[in-house]
Amino acid sequence: MFDMGRARKLKLLGFDVDGVLTDNAVFIGEVGGQRVEFKRFDVQDGLSHAILQGNAITVAWISGRQSAATALRAQELGVTEVLQVPSTEKVAAIEALLARLGLGWDEMAFVGDDFADFPVFEKVGLAIAVANARDEVKRVAHHVTEARGGHGAVREVVERLLKSRGSYESSVARYLGRTEWHG
Repeated sequence: MFDMGRARKLKLLGFDVDGVLTDNAVFIGEVGGQRVEFKRFDVQDGLSHAILQGNAITVAWISGRQSAATALRAQELGVTEVLQVPSTEKVAAIEALLARLGLGWDEMAFVGDDFADFPVFEKVGLAIAVANARDEVKRVAHHVTEARGGHGAVREVVERLLKSRGSYESSVARYLGRTEWHG
């Protein structure tokens, strides 16, 4: 479980993309003379975005590189806050997002895996490293997932967050179109 005090404050849940939403693999090639890029996204991680709906938590994807594959997956899942900026500009981009949303750093959780996420971890209310994150990143995180990035870490974070807030069962029920659910 997450620290309940931190979990209750959260209004923004940010995810790094490569290594968190994906398994860090990027497939690049050419098709018909056009550059193409493919990434592997976990379907259960994607479903967690739907389970989060109705919980007054905004989801943002913050990537250190431009990728059409990232934009397509975000669009498919209804993620409207997608920041694809150079890694050195993540903090500035998030600050602008927080200002636009009227939120503070303490109201944000961020899930990351590598050195580019250090500056964000130093500012957020809840810093979460995935199981396959660099050891240095795990040491500064408030929480480390059991699952690896691209293999259920996002689903784990969402479930733990909602359970910490006492809204997991109602969120699943809402997703299933039921009035209640007991798993």
